[in-house]
Amino acid sequence: MVREEISAAKAREEFSDLVSRAAFAKERYVVTRRGKAVAAMVPIEDLELLEELEDRVDVIEGLQALAEAQEHGTKRWEDVKAELGL
Repeated sequence: MVREEISAAKAREEFSDLVSRAAFAKERYVVTRRGKAVAAMVPIEDLELLEELEDRVDVIEGLQALAEAQEHGTKRWEDVKAELGL
Protein backbone atom coordinates (compact mmCIF):
# COMPACT_ATOMS: atom_id res chain seq x y z
CA MET A 1 0.00 0.00 0.00
CA VAL A 2 1.33 3.41 -0.95
CA ARG A 3 0.88 6.42 1.26
CA GLU A 4 0.51 9.93 -0.04
CA GLU A 5 1.57 13.12 1.71
CA ILE A 6 -0.91 15.97 1.67
CA SER A 7 -0.79 19.38 3.31
CA ALA A 8 -3.29 20.14 6.03
CA ALA A 9 -4.73 22.96 3.92
CA LYS A 10 -5.28 20.67 0.93
CA ALA A 11 -6.65 17.92 3.18
CA ARG A 12 -9.18 20.39 4.57
CA GLU A 13 -10.32 21.29 1.04
CA GLU A 14 -10.57 17.65 -0.06
CA PHE A 15 -11.65 16.09 3.23
CA SER A 16 -14.79 14.33 1.97
CA ASP A 17 -12.97 12.86 -1.01
CA LEU A 18 -10.03 11.73 1.13
CA VAL A 19 -12.37 9.99 3.57
CA SER A 20 -14.04 8.13 0.71
CA ARG A 21 -10.72 7.14 -0.83
CA ALA A 22 -9.38 5.92 2.51
CA ALA A 23 -12.57 4.00 3.26
CA PHE A 24 -13.24 2.41 -0.12
CA ALA A 25 -9.93 2.43 -2.03
CA LYS A 26 -7.93 1.71 1.15
CA GLU A 27 -5.60 4.65 0.48
CA ARG A 28 -3.39 6.12 3.21
CA TYR A 29 -2.57 9.79 3.69
CA VAL A 30 0.03 11.52 5.82
CA VAL A 31 -1.12 15.04 6.63
CA THR A 32 1.68 17.57 6.82
CA ARG A 33 1.98 21.04 8.28
CA ARG A 34 4.95 23.13 7.15
CA GLY A 35 6.41 19.99 5.59
CA LYS A 36 6.29 17.97 8.81
CA ALA A 37 4.07 14.90 9.20
CA VAL A 38 1.49 15.62 11.92
CA ALA A 39 -1.36 13.16 11.36
CA ALA A 40 -2.57 10.33 9.18
CA MET A 41 -5.79 9.27 7.53
CA VAL A 42 -6.01 5.52 7.08
CA PRO A 43 -8.67 2.90 6.39
CA ILE A 44 -10.48 1.81 9.53
CA GLU A 45 -9.02 -1.69 9.13
CA ASP A 46 -5.52 -0.22 9.56
CA LEU A 47 -6.56 1.52 12.77
CA GLU A 48 -8.22 -1.61 14.12
CA LEU A 49 -5.06 -3.62 13.39
CA LEU A 50 -2.90 -1.00 15.11
CA GLU A 51 -5.14 -1.05 18.17
CA GLU A 52 -5.05 -4.86 18.28
CA LEU A 53 -1.25 -4.80 18.12
CA GLU A 54 -1.13 -2.21 20.91
CA ASP A 55 -3.41 -4.40 23.04
CA ARG A 56 -1.12 -7.40 22.49
CA VAL A 57 1.93 -5.37 23.49
CA ASP A 58 0.09 -4.20 26.62
CA VAL A 59 -0.67 -7.81 27.58
CA ILE A 60 2.96 -8.85 27.06
CA GLU A 61 4.23 -5.92 29.12
CA GLY A 62 1.70 -6.65 31.85
CA LEU A 63 2.78 -10.29 32.02
CA GLN A 64 6.43 -9.20 32.19
CA ALA A 65 5.66 -6.77 35.02
CA LEU A 66 3.76 -9.48 36.89
CA ALA A 67 6.65 -11.92 36.49
CA GLU A 68 9.10 -9.28 37.73
CA ALA A 69 6.90 -8.55 40.74
CA GLN A 70 6.66 -12.25 41.55
CA GLU A 71 10.43 -12.65 41.22
CA HIS A 72 11.53 -9.51 43.07
CA GLY A 73 8.53 -8.80 45.27
CA THR A 74 6.54 -5.61 45.59
CA LYS A 75 6.38 -2.57 47.86
CA ARG A 76 3.41 -1.26 49.74
CA TRP A 77 1.98 1.99 48.31
CA GLU A 78 2.46 3.71 51.65
CA ASP A 79 6.18 2.85 51.56
CA VAL A 80 6.58 4.18 48.02
CA LYS A 81 4.88 7.46 49.00
CA ALA A 82 7.11 7.76 52.05
CA GLU A 83 10.25 7.18 49.95
CA LEU A 84 9.13 9.92 47.58
CA GLY A 85 8.20 12.27 50.39
CA LEU A 86 4.53 12.36 49.48
